[in-house]
Amino acid sequence: MTLNIPYYHAVGKEKEVFEHAYKNKIPFLLKGPTGTGKSRFVEYMAHQLDKKLITISCHEETSSTDLIGRFIIKGAETVWLDGPLTTAVKEGAIIYLDEIAEARPDVIVAIHSLTDHRRELFIDKLGETVKAHDDFMLVASFNPGYQRGFKELKPSTRQRFIAVYFEYPETKIETEILVKETNVDHDVAKKLVAIGNKIRNLTELGLTETVSTRLLVDAAKIIHSGLPKRLSVHVAIVEPLTDDLQTVEALKDLCDLMI
Repeated sequence: MTLNIPYYHAVGKEKEVFEHAYKNKIPFLLKGPTGTGKSRFVEYMAHQLDKKLITISCHEETSSTDLIGRFIIKGAETVWLDGPLTTAVKEGAIIYLDEIAEARPDVIVAIHSLTDHRRELFIDKLGETVKAHDDFMLVASFNPGYQRGFKELKPSTRQRFIAVYFEYPETKIETEILVKETNVDHDVAKKLVAIGNKIRNLTELGLTETVSTRLLVDAAKIIHSGLPKRLSVHVAIVEPLTDDLQTVEALKDLCDLMI
């Protein structure tokens, strides 16, 4: 395990819920918008439990073969290569399927038998069934706001998990996160969080995603390393949010008044 402890500030009872899910061998689903600390939380919990973490960033091309494994040509022979899910099942690692709803439907089918009392993985290409190691845990994340309407998780899948919703931390905690993560001045951190909260409440802009804690951390990092504050906010917060020129200008003007 790495000696660098991932920094994570709890906002509720998510640590305790995760520990009990692990103890009872129940899959864990993290719901919430991008940049709210879902992936960091999983890293932190894997470190706390002293378990190997295997992370898969799912996308529309992610298939069950990518996770379970495939035959490859090695010299003059064909050999089987375990995929990350199979490796985790055998070794007792925590596997984290980030943005699981983005993956192809066959991924959901492949994990079903791992998410109930069977805790086993069927490897179709080998005709084998692998029983999960006692320490194996399946964790997945899902962004319901972003995926609503076209990539939902089916109720039959969701109900196989314990689920916790992650949202943006309250002002005091988010300010503390920025200071701890970046060593930025506390007053600057407070102003960045105020900008974040202001933009999050501007629902009339119709932004697909709003200001995440991750964007605020990025802004704080480049301010701390010496880039001017307003420029830092423009490039780290405003520009990543939208390509609409009028919206960009309006947000820049708003931010300039606040920092």
